[in-house]
Amino acid sequence: MTTTMQAAVWHGPDAITVEEVPVPQVPDGWALIEVEYTGVCGTDLSILHGTHPRAQVGIVPGHEIVGVIADAGTTGLTVGDRVAAEPLISCGHCLACRSGSTHVCRDLKLYGIDAPGSLARYVTLPASALHVVPAEVPARLAALVEPLAVAVHAVTRAGLQAGDTVAVLGGGPIGVLTALVASHAGAGRVVVAEPRTWRREVIAGLGLDVVPDGADPAAHLASLTDGEGADISFDTAGHPAVAAQLPGVTRVLGRIVIVGVHKQAAPVDLQAICFKEQSLVGVRVYTRDDVAQAVRLVASGELGLERLPVAEFALDDVAEAFESAAAGQDNLKVLVRSGGAR
Repeated sequence: MTTTMQAAVWHGPDAITVEEVPVPQVPDGWALIEVEYTGVCGTDLSILHGTHPRAQVGIVPGHEIVGVIADAGTTGLTVGDRVAAEPLISCGHCLACRSGSTHVCRDLKLYGIDAPGSLARYVTLPASALHVVPAEVPARLAALVEPLAVAVHAVTRAGLQAGDTVAVLGGGPIGVLTALVASHAGAGRVVVAEPRTWRREVIAGLGLDVVPDGADPAAHLASLTDGEGADISFDTAGHPAVAAQLPGVTRVLGRIVIVGVHKQAAPVDLQAICFKEQSLVGVRVYTRDDVAQAVRLVASGELGLERLPVAEFALDDVAEAFESAAAGQDNLKVLVRSGGAR
């Protein structure tokens, strides 16, 4: 096996280059993964632009990982198995970790941000971070496991009941996946608010309701619910303008679920939340069970994820992949194909 590989290395704001670097060593309990695809998300864009608070120059980004085991080491896994990664690094000592909620570790870190990620030919990961994906699942679909796990966790935290009316504010990848998971979980109606025309057309093509162009989301939800509003509203945009709409979109005693990561303080009408006795629920990444459920959903084909418009770029074209992800004009998801893709 070769001792060097290609990897995308971040050198500072808007500077990412593909270089030849050493293939990583495999510690005890870890496996060497030949990367097939890495999904690009908003976190990766913040790293590229130098706005992520933890990423250090020289990091190999990439945390939405699918690949095959090239060296199983001492893990007991099987060479050739396709795996999706759960890229969380928890401390194991804080209150959250001691209580089993390692996904909200006080010092939570991620591969691809705080440790080398998967925009490379190979990546090493501990066995505890790996989920075996059925061999018949195409790698391109398996690459959606990590963002899908975010949606699974959000819907689980929401306490969705069969027949609920659900509003999703933000029609990006996480918003669409959340809408699909909510529908699959038994929501009676799922309505997505998204300002971009192209995305609205994609969302409607998936069989989801869409807030009409120019319509006020709160007024539209009221028109569908005899003036009451959504039982559950998901903020998947992480934008202050969306946060301001949440109490009005949501009914009395409804639940507001914050999925998108807000980078700045957002205006929220706390009086409205108080007077309507709404519940405000935070969401951070996912649990191991959520990732396992995401693998099952991808393998089942029940969400129809193959319908999502996906753009694919070679690792050599990683800069163009980031540009495409930032533009979001003709794809809902961008995947970077490493040498292991098959």
